[in-house]
Amino acid sequence: MTSDWWRTAAIYQIYPRSFADANGDGMGDLAGIRTRLPALAELGVDAIWLSPFYTSPQKDAGYDVADYCDVDPRFGTLADFDDMLAEAHRLGLKVIVDLVPNHSSDQHPWFQEALAAEPGSRERARYIFRDGNGAEGELPPNNWESVFGGSMWTRTTDPDGTPGQWYLHIFDSSQPDFDWNDEEVREEFRRILRFWLDRGVDGFRVDVAHGLIKADGLPDYTPPADAGSMGGNAHGLEAGVPLEPEIHDEGDGAPYWGQDGVHDVYRDWRKVLEEYDGERILAAEAWVDPLSRVAKWVRPDEMHQAFNFAYLETPWKADALRAVIDHSIDTFAAVGAPSTWVLSNHDVIRHASRLALTSDSLQGHGIGPKSPGLPDPVVGLRRARAASALMLALPGSAYLYQGEELGLPEVVDLPDEARQDPTWFRTNGERYGRDGCRVPIPWEADAPSYGFGPTDASWLPQPAEWARVARDRQRGVPGSTLELYRTALAERRARGLATGELAWQEGAGDGVLAVRNRDVLVVANTGSEPVDLPAGDVILASGDLDGGRLPGDTTVWLQA
Repeated sequence: MTSDWWRTAAIYQIYPRSFADANGDGMGDLAGIRTRLPALAELGVDAIWLSPFYTSPQKDAGYDVADYCDVDPRFGTLADFDDMLAEAHRLGLKVIVDLVPNHSSDQHPWFQEALAAEPGSRERARYIFRDGNGAEGELPPNNWESVFGGSMWTRTTDPDGTPGQWYLHIFDSSQPDFDWNDEEVREEFRRILRFWLDRGVDGFRVDVAHGLIKADGLPDYTPPADAGSMGGNAHGLEAGVPLEPEIHDEGDGAPYWGQDGVHDVYRDWRKVLEEYDGERILAAEAWVDPLSRVAKWVRPDEMHQAFNFAYLETPWKADALRAVIDHSIDTFAAVGAPSTWVLSNHDVIRHASRLALTSDSLQGHGIGPKSPGLPDPVVGLRRARAASALMLALPGSAYLYQGEELGLPEVVDLPDEARQDPTWFRTNGERYGRDGCRVPIPWEADAPSYGFGPTDASWLPQPAEWARVARDRQRGVPGSTLELYRTALAERRARGLATGELAWQEGAGDGVLAVRNRDVLVVANTGSEPVDLPAGDVILASGDLDGGRLPGDTTVWLQA
């Protein structure tokens, strides 16, 4: 018998370095996470997902892994992880950890062995090494462009100082790609899965889940001019390179994204997970278009969930939201999977700011003091609350990003000298990057670092307005964003909305969504003018109601 907990779970993403700091060094850690887990249980989420905490040089925020089976000293020890996991399970929270299978750090022992070994050796077979083109091998093996800019190939230097072979890296040169045609690589990741499953984790969020397999022969490829029009995963980029194609699918012809062979990998992983008691899950970060292709990752014998980036990127407009909601539910249901819903994460502008931008900001570019079209914070928070209330009424699984339950906006005015995102440096300050959504979150208004840690240290500076939105200032306060989330999550669970079905109500008016899920009528006004409310007792409202009228940028749940 299975619980299928993942079909309905509200999953809370923790960015470890910015969640809670136990030792006061200004960097969040696993011990800090453990102490704050009761607050998440009180919030009403079902699971947590931790961004990478493995041993890493941290050139790409931990997505460059040097040891997949240990904890980076910045975050603690394996004993700290075990303590955190035990506390989560005591509180009834599932724990999902990030896994990065496409590439390792160049400091990984395997890659160091490969550099020291001969061409054609067993050590080099674990990665993608090739001879170069040209009379002296001076040209890359093909024309592929890294999503960080420049060639997807870097040439090695042999022990005698002469130029050697080239190795492939979809991302930075410090992140060499594994060769997933190699059985030793496949067996190593089975070992890594079992290492964490044996410790008791409940699943894995799989980074770049569509990138592991490359087309046979590694043929030349030039992406179409309009590739990635929706924006891309914001791992970073080199100066002058458009961000849009970064991790997004570049069409059916892209020889390094979405190859059919990736599905064999996840069928194999699914079998590993099924060796264990309880339901352990795989969640895909698969930036492919359209949603019908994303659904391939969640067929019954593969992964359990795939992130719904199409929903995250949908503007706050009624027609667009209704279309993506219907399409998401239909597409995932066709393969027996739940839809997922998400509005913010560690790579995008927080939705309390993003939904009020008045000019375009491509994903990963970020916003800062000199950005055009900066959001009105009042409008941004009102729309964010309304969007979250709509999202939490939808059937399926919902992902929340740490701090959104406090209504945190993007931090726009970080000093230049404080910025740490590689995007800022790689573009010589032309793009602000993702630091603004990664600022350590506030817990107590009057504590050092607003309760992030026991000292004033904070790896990114926290703005003075954090005091006003700290958790202790919102807890138990009617109308606060924290209480809105707590109410929505509690009612979502009590009324079974995550397993319900939607029935749209016509005639709600321009800019208005009205949809019934079980005994709840959800009405979301994405416009600016108030509209008449249908009859029914109010369960929750994202903002103040004007008598029998629903103001613009407001969502209400009514007893249907």
